[in-house]
Amino acid sequence: MSKIRIGHGYDVHRLVPGRKLIIGGVDIPFETGLLGHSDADVLSHAIADALLGAAGEKDIGFHFPDSEDKYEGISSLEILRSVKQIIKSKGAAISNIDATIVIQQPKMMPYIEKMKENIASALEIPTDDVNIKATTEEHLGFTGCGDGAAAHAVCIIYM
Repeated sequence: MSKIRIGHGYDVHRLVPGRKLIIGGVDIPFETGLLGHSDADVLSHAIADALLGAAGEKDIGFHFPDSEDKYEGISSLEILRSVKQIIKSKGAAISNIDATIVIQQPKMMPYIEKMKENIASALEIPTDDVNIKATTEEHLGFTGCGDGAAAHAVCIIYM
């Protein structure tokens, strides 16, 4: 019988001028973007950490350290593809992912279906197994005042 494992991931990045806003592998037109060593895709990073946690692995920072030049500017969809291989090498399979993006602006709704497609494709799972929601924080905290964005993700894998 397969063992069911649950993972949780969280990521946060600062919004700054001069960077692209990449979330869920989608380049979203906006005046600021997320700051990070990679493309700083908070959604993909949270999902990667959830999957790694469910598999009993160390976090994204261990597997893809910002101290290594080869990860500078890397697409976080590539990180998800690598995480998929880690999951697969352990004999595990992804059941589903549920994630929430926390950002005041811009509105995420127009981009969510493409995010789901990108993430499902990178992880080689059906789009229906990826759920993405977005919320604001009603102008409270660092996300609410537009200083950054965050994402939470949970997943189930079978081992």
